[in-house]
Amino acid sequence: MPKITRSRIMASAQVQCAVLCFLLYYLTPSGCMNAKINFREKEKQILDQILGPGRYDARIRPSGINGTDGPAVVSVNIFVRSISKIDDVTMEYSVQLTFREQWLDERLKFNNLGGRLKYLTLTEANRVWMPDLFFSNEKEGHFHNIIMPNVYIRIFPNGNVLYSIRISLTLSCPMNLKLYPLDKQTCSLRMASYGWTTDDLVFLWKEGDPVQVVKNLHLPRFTLEKFLTDYCNSKTNTGEYSCLKVDLLFKREFSYYLIQIYIPCCMLVIVSWVSFWLDQGAVPARVSLGVTTLLTMATQSSGINASLPPVSYTKAIDVWTGVCLTFVFGALLEFALVNYASRSDMHRENMKKTRREMESAVNMDAASDLMDTDSNATFTMQKPLVRGGVLDPKMRQCEIRISTPRRNCCRLWMSKFPTRSKRIDVISRITFPLVFALFNLAYWSTYLFRDEDEEK
Repeated sequence: MPKITRSRIMASAQVQCAVLCFLLYYLTPSGCMNAKINFREKEKQILDQILGPGRYDARIRPSGINGTDGPAVVSVNIFVRSISKIDDVTMEYSVQLTFREQWLDERLKFNNLGGRLKYLTLTEANRVWMPDLFFSNEKEGHFHNIIMPNVYIRIFPNGNVLYSIRISLTLSCPMNLKLYPLDKQTCSLRMASYGWTTDDLVFLWKEGDPVQVVKNLHLPRFTLEKFLTDYCNSKTNTGEYSCLKVDLLFKREFSYYLIQIYIPCCMLVIVSWVSFWLDQGAVPARVSLGVTTLLTMATQSSGINASLPPVSYTKAIDVWTGVCLTFVFGALLEFALVNYASRSDMHRENMKKTRREMESAVNMDAASDLMDTDSNATFTMQKPLVRGGVLDPKMRQCEIRISTPRRNCCRLWMSKFPTRSKRIDVISRITFPLVFALFNLAYWSTYLFRDEDEEK
């Protein structure tokens, strides 16, 4: 009997312990929820409760702050994923971004079951009220539907709604190309309400960090220097509409244009100067060199203009190509002038040679006449030159002028080149590089060290 009683007591104690453990586990809040609540089913019940027929109307906008009749406030922030291109011809740029809106709709409040339900997720935007935002400077755009539509709506227990979507846009970007390719361009992203005026709907940038840009953003010909957020409310004859904008400041990468345009143009101009060092008689070489450089420069100028829109003002690249083309054309004209001067020099030399021959013939005739005359006639011819053993004053002045010429360095240096054609070539060798160097100094000083106000 005592053994049986002890075993029964031990068995009853084990049963009581098991019952106590069962009660402690299943009667606590966490235990009860784990055992009895299916949260996916509960989410369905809550959605049916707050979005059921006759309970919620997506056509009616939410109330204002603190349940007032003021405008609904929508906070906006964006995440720039990529910028694919910036087109100078069509003046547009393409961007892919994640767009987010957040607002309070008190009609969507629900019980979070003791903090176990953080938010409800929807993928159908037409189930709740949505702000009628549109991109005012958009040309083309599309949503992303691979593999599923890249969109979601989160409803929080206090009624906050978060809408997020991934979109790709092609936006217009009016550009000022006066400083091209040393320019900076500001491209805007504008978002506004289409139908709701500021009495019903107001867009605000999210506090903190309204715009984020992906790290290591690489563009082929531009660098994103900075971006600024601002407001751009617009007034029309139908009312005032809320508007947000982001200004993206792009700086054009100059190294590409330095290698592809500026250095080749400089080389063509320098090659055209080679004709100054060629012989005047090398007519085919000088003509072919001048014409080839001129055509090459003209082809490069037309290729540059083909990649840009036909604007009505003069661009910085137009000034550069125009001056380089002028230098190449001037080198070709210089050869024409040299050729004309060379023929003129030949004609002058022939005239001098003929005159010398005539003078020598006259001198020979005079010498023979002198030999035929007597000594008295000889004395008579020499008498006017000497008066009392002294030279005539006029002859003395002639001797002084001939014996003391002016000493001019330039004339002495130019006297080394007897022909005018050679002098033109020598002067061109110095003048063309000097003027081109002065142009470069003025050009780069004007466009590189300009003020910020001039850029704007």
